[in-house]
Amino acid sequence: MRTLIVAVLAVVAASPAYADDTIVGIYDVKIEETATTCSPKPESFAKGKVQLAIKKSVLTVKFNAIYQMVGTVDAHNHLDAKTAKLIGTAVAGLSARYSVVGHAGGGTLDLALTADYIRQDTNKPYCKQMWHVSGELAK
Repeated sequence: MRTLIVAVLAVVAASPAYADDTIVGIYDVKIEETATTCSPKPESFAKGKVQLAIKKSVLTVKFNAIYQMVGTVDAHNHLDAKTAKLIGTAVAGLSARYSVVGHAGGGTLDLALTADYIRQDTNKPYCKQMWHVSGELAK
């Protein structure tokens, strides 16, 4: 009997944790800048849409004004994603790497969006911007 209980616990512990599929969808979001070390500010956002998708346990996060980010989501719906490479910006001479961390669930989204700007001529960090992103699933 003890062997059976140990075997069942081992199987449960080894099972991968998947996020709740109800986080998938398009969210109407408000984007508020929370911090910056940039002067002048390279980008500004106000409102927009964010699409969350999960395919083969890989999370994709797509803002309407930013390239797609790829990452993970855990069993508690905590998100972590970033752009795969540096992305050119509207500011000449600057590229950016975007990332998000946060939580989705119950029809709401709460993220911290970060842009790390890199000078293209020296390939060295230039400045950083951060935003709070919050919203609800679009109806």
